[in-house]
Order: sequence, then C-alpha cells, then structure tokens
Amino acid sequence: MPASGWKQLLAGVSSYQGEGGYPIPAYSEYTPPPLLGAKPYPWAKPWPAPAGDSRWHVSAYEEALELRPGLEHLAQSIVNCLMHLGRGQAAHGVARNKCINNPYWPPELAEHAGKLEHERYVVLLSLALSRTQDDKGRVRWTFLGGSEQGPARAFWKGSYESPRHELPEETNTGWIRKLLHAVYEEPLAKLTDLRRAGFRILPQEEPLLPYWKVDKLPKWTTPYVWKKGQPWKDVKYLLTFQPFAHLPDAVKAAYLAGEMHLLPFPGSLLFWGAPPYLKLREELPFALQIPLLHTVVRYEAWPGMRVPQSGWLHEPRPDHPEPGDFHGPIRNTYKRGHRWEKLHRHQDELAVGAKEDKMAHVLFSTDANDLGLYGKPMARNAQLWTRDHRLLLDGPQATAEQINRAGEALKLGGLFGYRFLFPAMRVGMHEVYWHRPLVAFPSRESGKPVVLADAPLGYLTAYRVDRPDLTRPVELWPEIETSDAHHEATVCFPPGSNQHPYVTTLNVRKLVESRAQFGRLLPRSFARQLLTLHRHQSLEIWLDKLPNHAIDIAAGARLAENLEKDLEPVDSSVPSGKPKPPPSLTFEHTAKRPWEVAYWKNIAHLATGGFINKDNADCVRDEPTRKAQLHHHRDLEALGDYLLDYYRALIDKHRMTGKAVSGEMPFHWRTDFNFPWSGGWLNNQNGEAYERNLITVIPGRDRKRAVIMADHYDTAYMLDRFDPAYGGTGARLAAAGADDNHSATVTLMLGAPAFLELSKAGKLDCDVWLIHLTGEEFPSDCLGARHLCQRLVEGTLQLHLPGGKKKDLSKTRVQGVYVLDMVAHNNDRDRDVFQMAPGVGPDSLWLAYQAHVAAKTWNDSAPFWNRKPPRKDKGRGKRSADPNQIPDVAQHPQLSGEVRPPYDPRSTLYNTDGQIFSDMGVPVVLFMENYDINRTGYHDTHDTMENIDLDYGAAVAAIAIESVARAATEKPPK
Repeated sequence: MPASGWKQLLAGVSSYQGEGGYPIPAYSEYTPPPLLGAKPYPWAKPWPAPAGDSRWHVSAYEEALELRPGLEHLAQSIVNCLMHLGRGQAAHGVARNKCINNPYWPPELAEHAGKLEHERYVVLLSLALSRTQDDKGRVRWTFLGGSEQGPARAFWKGSYESPRHELPEETNTGWIRKLLHAVYEEPLAKLTDLRRAGFRILPQEEPLLPYWKVDKLPKWTTPYVWKKGQPWKDVKYLLTFQPFAHLPDAVKAAYLAGEMHLLPFPGSLLFWGAPPYLKLREELPFALQIPLLHTVVRYEAWPGMRVPQSGWLHEPRPDHPEPGDFHGPIRNTYKRGHRWEKLHRHQDELAVGAKEDKMAHVLFSTDANDLGLYGKPMARNAQLWTRDHRLLLDGPQATAEQINRAGEALKLGGLFGYRFLFPAMRVGMHEVYWHRPLVAFPSRESGKPVVLADAPLGYLTAYRVDRPDLTRPVELWPEIETSDAHHEATVCFPPGSNQHPYVTTLNVRKLVESRAQFGRLLPRSFARQLLTLHRHQSLEIWLDKLPNHAIDIAAGARLAENLEKDLEPVDSSVPSGKPKPPPSLTFEHTAKRPWEVAYWKNIAHLATGGFINKDNADCVRDEPTRKAQLHHHRDLEALGDYLLDYYRALIDKHRMTGKAVSGEMPFHWRTDFNFPWSGGWLNNQNGEAYERNLITVIPGRDRKRAVIMADHYDTAYMLDRFDPAYGGTGARLAAAGADDNHSATVTLMLGAPAFLELSKAGKLDCDVWLIHLTGEEFPSDCLGARHLCQRLVEGTLQLHLPGGKKKDLSKTRVQGVYVLDMVAHNNDRDRDVFQMAPGVGPDSLWLAYQAHVAAKTWNDSAPFWNRKPPRKDKGRGKRSADPNQIPDVAQHPQLSGEVRPPYDPRSTLYNTDGQIFSDMGVPVVLFMENYDINRTGYHDTHDTMENIDLDYGAAVAAIAIESVARAATEKPPK
C-alpha cells in the first residue's frame, strides 16, 4: 500500500547545512516551486500547520476564487473539444497521432463519430492540479493536465476522507444522482434506488499501466458492481474507465446502438491512451499529463486557475516540411511577462503589455536584443521533446550543459513538443499534486458546459523530487475549509455585489487570518490598517455597513458580529493629565530638522556624486551603451567601500570598536545561462570581480538573535534611455537611484547612530544587523538576497573583516527582516500612504505589528512636534529638483501605514528582495512607498532628487528605524 501522511513528508525534509547545500537560483531564470509546510530556513515555523496527518488544507478562498472558476474555465475548453470529437469534427488539442492505436478511441468507436445521437458528452476527468508560483509572486492553483495516476484512481480515492475512512454513502452516491437527473432528466424519485434505475459500475481489471489499478473499490459501490454472468439488459448507465476497445462486446454493441449510456463519454479517456506519450513517459515520468493540457490554451488571469502554455514549435530547416496537425497545436510564440511589467498585479498579462516573442528565443536566447531590459531565457521552466517523442530537455532538473545542448538542437531546426512547467508545490523533498475529478456536461438548454458542484474531491499524491516513484506515492486527502467566517466571506460578496469585486472578501480574509496568526484579539488600529478602505473610513463604519454589501443581509450581519469578536474591546478610558507624545525608542534622533537635512544631503551625494554605474551588470559591452556611458568601469565597488568606511568611522565615533563590526559577505555571480554582453557578469566568471553584501553588526544583550534592516544599494537601468518607444537608443545606463534605492540606503546609514546609542545603553535585547544587499535589480535579480538567504539556510554565514579576519554569524537566529525599497516618493494620486507588506506566517505579521505601532506612535506624536518651532505654522513640504537646494522646513506629515499581506493585490513584496526571505521562511516585512510603477521617476532618468519628498521620506525612514528598534527590544512571539 502507498505511504500516507504528513509524517512521511516532513520526515523527508532534507538538511541543507554546509557550503553549497541550498543554492537559490535567480527567479527570472527559474520560477521555483512554492515551499509549503516546511521552509528551508532551520528556524522557520510552518504556516498553516498541517490539518491532520493525512489531510491537506484548502482554504475557502482558494476554492471560491481559484478552483471553482478554474474548473468552469477548463470545462469550457475540454467539453467543447470532446463534443467536436464525438461529432466527427476537428477537435482542438486532439491531434491525429494521439488517436492512432489508442484503445480509448479505437476505429470501431471513431467510425461512429457523428452518429451517436444519444451521447450526452459527460466527462469524468481526473485532473492534475498543483499550486505554482508565477512571475508576479502569486502562488496559484495551476492546471498541469491529466492525472499521471490514470483516469480512474481520483474518483475512487475521492470516496474517502482519509486512508481508512469512507465518506457517507449519501455523499458518494449523491453526485451520481444529481448527474443522472441533470443530464438524462431521470426523476429524482426514481434515482433513490440507483440499481433499479439501471446504474452499474464496471471495474477496470487490467489498466494500461499496472500502478493505475485500484485493488479495492469503496464499499458504497458493492450493490452496483457488474459481475460476470449477469445480464446487460437492465443496465442503462454504466460507469467505467475501461478502454472502449477492452469493453465486453455486449456493452460496445449496446452503446453504439444507443441502448446504453457510458459514463464518462468513452472518447474523453483517450488522453491516457495516446501511444506517443506512453512512450515519452519512459523518460519523462509525468508525460501523460500533457495530452489533456493541449486542449486548453494558456491562461494567467485571476481569479481563476493558471494554465501554462503547451504545444509544438517548428524551427524551419530546408529538409523539414512545414508541420501539419498530426502532432498537436503549433504554438510558435510566447508572450513573456515579468515582475517589472507595468501592470496591476492581478491583471492578465496576456491581455495587455506583452508582445509575442519567438519560442526558441524565449527559451534559450541570451542575446541582449532578445532579452531587452528585463527578459531572461525560460528553458529552466520548460520541458521539450523531439518529433519522435524522445526527451530533449527536462528544464527544472537540467544542468547548464543539458540546457546548452537542447538550445543547439533547436538551432538545427525541426519540430519539437514542449510545455512550460512551473514546478508543483513542495513540502521538503516532495512535490505534491491534487488529482481532482472534473465532472461536467453540456447543458440541455444552452449547450454550454456545466460543472457539477458536488463531484468527488479526489486525493493528493507526493513524490520525491530527486527520484519520483509514481507507483508508491505519499497520499493525502483534501479538506476544504468551511469555517463560518471564511465560507461566508466567499459566498456573501460575489463579483458585482459591490464596486470593487473581491475587495470585501479579501478584507474579511485579512481579519480572520490575521486573528489566527496573531494569537490574540486584534488591536483595532492594526485591524483598520489591514483593510482596503477609503482613506477616512473607520473600521467601525465598515463593520456597520458590511451586511448591506452582502447578498444575504442576515449572513452579512452574522459575519460582522463574528469579526467584532476577533477585535480588542473599544478603549473608552480618557487619559488624565496634560497630553504629551507617546514614548519612543528612536524619534528623539530622527524627528529633528538636522536629521532631515542629513537625509537629503546623503541621498543627493549618492545619487549625484561620482557613483554612476551602479548596476551589477555594468559595464555593458554593446555599442549603444559604450557610446553613451560617461566612464567604463563599475562604481559598485567604490560605493561599497564608501559605505563600509562610513560605518567603521561611526563605530569609532561611538567608541564601539571591537563590539560593533562592519564588513562584507563576498560571493561570485553564477548563472545557468551565459551573458557575455554584461561586463559585470563576465568579470565574475573570469575571477576579475566579485559581488558582496555589506553587513554592520550592532550588538544586543542576546547575541544569538538578530533583527535585520536591509536595502539594496545597486540601481536599475533606465527605460527611457534604452527603449526607442521612449526615445531611447538601446543603451543600458544605470539610473541615479535617488529613490530606488538610495532613499533606503541612507535610512540605514542614519539609523546606525540611534542603534549604536541603544546598544551602548543596553537597551537592545538582540543584535541589529544593517545589511546593504547587492544586485536586486535586473539582470542580477535579487542576487544579494538570494546569497544571504542561502548562507542562512546552510548555516555558513561569515562576515569578512579588514585584515583577513572573519566573524562567524551562522549560529545567530534571524528573528526578522525589514527590507526597505523606495521610501521617499509621495504618490501624487494617493498621498501620505506607505505599505508595510509582511511575508507569510505569524512571525512576519508580528514584525508588521511592530511597524504599525511605530507608525501610530509617529502619527500620535506629529501634532505635538508641529506645534513647536521650527515647524509651527509651517505647511506641507515641497519638492526641490536642485540637489543643493534643501526643501524648506515643513510640518511632519501623518501617514497611513497600510499592512498588505502577500495575497493583497497591492502588496509589492514580490517585486523586491523581500520575496526571497519570505519564500525561504525568514520572517520579513517590506517597507515601501505607495508604489506606482507607471510614474515618472521609476527606472528612468527622473529617479533624481526632483522626485524625493523630504517630509514624507524622512517620516517613513524614521518609522522604519523605530520599527527595527521595537522588534529588537520587544519580546518576540513564541
């Protein structure tokens, strides 16, 4: 019997300790699997916890917003395809080579196509689903094709709720009754006795592959199983997954004569009998997922289920004819999206903003012109095979040499099959797949496909990534969340029930999930900042109006009442005495005019001084760039030396030498593909250069724990200097980076004195690490964050100090990271807002709460500060385009620090180094302005002081510094 349960999965979690134990590839070269249940970081806490040893938790939101809409979308394509097949018409995705010698679609059945007037095209398809990660950082349920476990197992396994516990008989037979009533108009009264209504089951005794065999059918099937010697005359509906060619002659004759209905439509099972893919599975174990995947075109929109592109590509060559429709759909181009695309995160990138690129270029080309500013080759997320169905490339498992060989094969031309494969969700060393049945049929009234809502849920299998054994998977059973608040949130507020579809549903989700993660009642001010509301709408007003937005007012009222119970009681006490600013740890340093002046001057120095080429790829060796560059060397080294000198001088000034230290974490930039046009990359390969993160360690009382404050100190290429559509010449020139990201770099620099003072006073409960990460921008792509996380996971983090000395940091637990990325531009369309975007899990939410308290303390203090000189009677700050002209003194602004969880469409954690920390299990919060990717001043020539708002940026920076101090002094969660 197959193994079952979380114990097997978690027991298989490998130790990644030691040098090179857990390399993290660039997400632009390889979109990795979502890591669930067990994160790589040794101190990571699993969230959510397993639902039970054999249960797999599926949230009500996943079911309502992804899975249900996704199944309906799949049914539209698949049912229509099979109706065309059964009527003798061209069926999209069902190429001729799938049908030749296919026992599920033998000639005797194919010859009757178009003649089966009684056929209702019921499909009972076992789908292979998993959660995958896309280039926007979204973890999405994804359709991978047909179940590799065969057409039948998901249905029979779906009769159970755990390995030994069968669902109630009424549940297991209820969906069959509903199906027969809806499709064949059988009266429900007659269907109370399914056997009497003519329903039978014919087990599959000898499946095409041995491990598809179900040794024992569930108990509920006993009255309906047909046994040899029994007559067929009373059988009206026969449920069987037996290939049509292997059915008893009497059954075939009765079906072809219109005297018996086969469930499912026998032609729908042909996807598991296609000989070319049965051959391919000998080299590619999951190849039998592919034939069904071909029937559905790529789909990326949310809500719904993701569908990766698959098909055949043709590279012309003189001796190779143009392909016909014998092999499958020819899809020679691909719309390549990326995280930096100017799109709303939950918009469909296939609709706008992306162009069709030649498939061979998308997969393998590293030519600078093919890649543009943000593209990378995608072969690591693809599988390819030859015309005769021999494996050419298994991208997720491929080496650089194998990728190169596959690319050379495409250059020779020919016909190649492919599918984009974004790896399935992973627990430790196991990949997990959900084999979920799709029960659908065309409506008798409209002819449009209908999905049966009460179909079996199937089961899940998990396979070792390094050696997948499809014959002995670990097995689990899905458990869809039905708690009152979550369920009502998904049914009370469907699309169209208010002005912004799903916003109310997501708001409810934020409160319910945050309450569970927080471990106690939510502070009301914190709950308010979790919600997406009009700026001045209160939490109380939102709760009062919630029932009015629901399609069922009574249910909405119950939901509002339950949400109220998750909140701290209203504090009606009135403080006594003369009002004064609330206490803080660092605002005495940062809420001062000299600090603001230093903030402006330091940003101006980094952005307009001698540090020009600040992208890791510099200097680019193509002609347009060489012509346009002011000088032809990289300035990251000089900038790094400047920062290290600054911290070492500061440590000396505070008489902390020997206690606080500042050094570098060196490493080399390695990739799966070659980028010889990049001087920075090339020099890393030949040993002439290396990359480095810069780390300053400020000691606390407990040296075994640390809170990190991080930025990235590289800058991006300027789109308007590159793209001809903006007047560019093709030159890759690094932006000045005033906002992105010197506004954050300077925050760390000016936070250091406050942290050193707290350290000297013995007020830091744990260490504070200030880390300047390198290589966040393209083409290096979160390079520094990936290498830092790799060292944290492996336990190999060492700080290199002057004189060849090293300090071992590997035994220190990082209890949280605050990543700062663009914090000084006040959005013109939605002012005085910034985001605090936590990663996954309770520890990240705790960090966000510390940041919320810091922001609230700032806002409560600002009116007191503004009543005193030099801010008394001053107005709001104004921008200055002149770096030497410091904006006049202004009132401290009061800011709305919005807490945006990872599933909030407005969270931009995915577009930063913060995503890497979250994926690895390191608690993290992103500090970022109210991000507007379309504005002037983002990745262009205007990322200068002209787009810096001093009053706003200084306030966000001060709040970030206070947040780090709080996280390093407050008692961390258990």
